[in-house]
Amino acid sequence: MIQFNQTSKRYPGGHDALLNLSLDIESGEMVFLTGHSGAGKSTFLKLVALLERPSRGQLIVNGQNLAKIGRGKIPYFRRNIGIIFQDHQLLFDRTVYDNVALPLIIQGLPRAEVGKRVRAALDKVGLLKKEKVYPITLSGGEQQRVGIARAVVHKPALLLADEPTGNLDPQLSWEIMQTFEQFSQVGVTVVVASHDLDLISRMQNRILVLKDGQLIGDSKQVARA
Repeated sequence: MIQFNQTSKRYPGGHDALLNLSLDIESGEMVFLTGHSGAGKSTFLKLVALLERPSRGQLIVNGQNLAKIGRGKIPYFRRNIGIIFQDHQLLFDRTVYDNVALPLIIQGLPRAEVGKRVRAALDKVGLLKKEKVYPITLSGGEQQRVGIARAVVHKPALLLADEPTGNLDPQLSWEIMQTFEQFSQVGVTVVVASHDLDLISRMQNRILVLKDGQLIGDSKQVARA
């Protein structure tokens, strides 16, 4: 699903956010990405989502060499990706239903299909009864679950989450990670950037550790050894 081949990202000013990164993530795998602040976690996710482009090396996602995807094709590429942000990025002047429906409306799906998918996604995250309320009335955990529903409503093959539980209490964090694992079990590739080492260790999934833009740990390789 994801292949980094000697991939680097250098920002203006000479800062190397990622340096010669090489690794493979398989389809349907759930992977945690961890490391100190500034280690390169967010840059990793931005490269995979084509929010940024590598400075050197190769990056292949779902069989596509990202260097060969022109600017005009990026929206089509992202249709297979769900992205979850720490700060939710919800539209507070629209209902929960409208927030989750947005990716489907952009794709031009029929209204009946939009309704079916939105309610299925809200049911998956336990918010079906909240579809008519506005996000401002929800708790932080509920807002995050709306963000998750919006990210998966178009049935992406790849789900990227950047510190999705950073503002949540331990119980809500655990519930959200369990939701991610359920998606993985039905074939969705899930990559979660998180600094919550206690939570990550409880999940027992593959862990990639970054430091100063370099991969210094991979639990999959340790398990093989």
